[in-house]
Amino acid sequence: MTETAYQGAGVDIAAKMGIIERIARAVKATQTPQVLAGVGAFGGLFQLTDDLILVASTDGIGTKTALAGAIGRYHGLGVDIVNHCVNDILCQGARPLFFMDYIAASKLHPDQIVEVVEGMAEACAAAGCALLGGETAEMSGVYQPDQFDVAATIVGLVDRVTLLPTTDIAPGDVLLGLESSGPHTNGYSLIRRLFDPHADATWIDALIEPHRSYLAPVTAIRAAQPIKALAHITGGGFFDNIPRVLPAKLGVEIVRESWPIPHLFAEIARRGKVAEAEMFHVFNMGIGMVIIAAPEAAAAIVAASHAFPIHRIGSVTALTAETDARVILR
Repeated sequence: MTETAYQGAGVDIAAKMGIIERIARAVKATQTPQVLAGVGAFGGLFQLTDDLILVASTDGIGTKTALAGAIGRYHGLGVDIVNHCVNDILCQGARPLFFMDYIAASKLHPDQIVEVVEGMAEACAAAGCALLGGETAEMSGVYQPDQFDVAATIVGLVDRVTLLPTTDIAPGDVLLGLESSGPHTNGYSLIRRLFDPHADATWIDALIEPHRSYLAPVTAIRAAQPIKALAHITGGGFFDNIPRVLPAKLGVEIVRESWPIPHLFAEIARRGKVAEAEMFHVFNMGIGMVIIAAPEAAAAIVAASHAFPIHRIGSVTALTAETDARVILR
């Protein structure tokens, strides 16, 4: 896939995936017998006891910070980073225990930092997660003036019997998509090239809407009906994230017209002349979390979501010699 628009904005998804593949050997050399998941999972798994497993994940907000900074709205960034991390470990069935942040800037502005951390605290409280601590750093000469970065680590806990994904994913299983609240925390290097935060004021609220948490609806769904896997649609879109939870020799077919794609994504594609395949490789396109489940469970899952926007968006397929693409758009 040629990612001309996103590469032109300074981001190369293929290069990122290549780096992950190259560092896998070095990472694997450090792993002890308690490590249960390899590179590529949404969270790292560390066996705590025979029955309990710690799940950890580290992530950042990316260049959404620059857009929020241009309009002086920082609270949502704290919500962004917490919910992103909560969703990542949720993909393995974990409930969050604690969260730690890192904020670096050319120069620290106290009011900005406080507003970001207040957003973190709000989102942590909603998730039942302790904001355990953090670190700030002034790095003049490394960051551009008035620019800053936010990253964090989360640790959660899962019982082995509820660990995801399960081992019985099979052709014919259904994909159910939980709606996103917007681009979440991905694609902002491209977005910032296409939208002026002052001239495009009508789009700003949609662009900086915080990353949605799926903890509550997924918890309700799992209490009512078994599921097989969860895939958080973040950087890499559908093409890179859904395969992370699939067994070898399985892929998925996505039916593009099975959910209402928000107008914002159509506007991004129009302004940037971005091909449809690249849009699905960069953005969540209105689906922030994908559930994989047995087809007979679909109706019960929709009912258990308690009116949270959810759509049946595709199915699991077997790869063939003729079709080795792991994600196909129909």
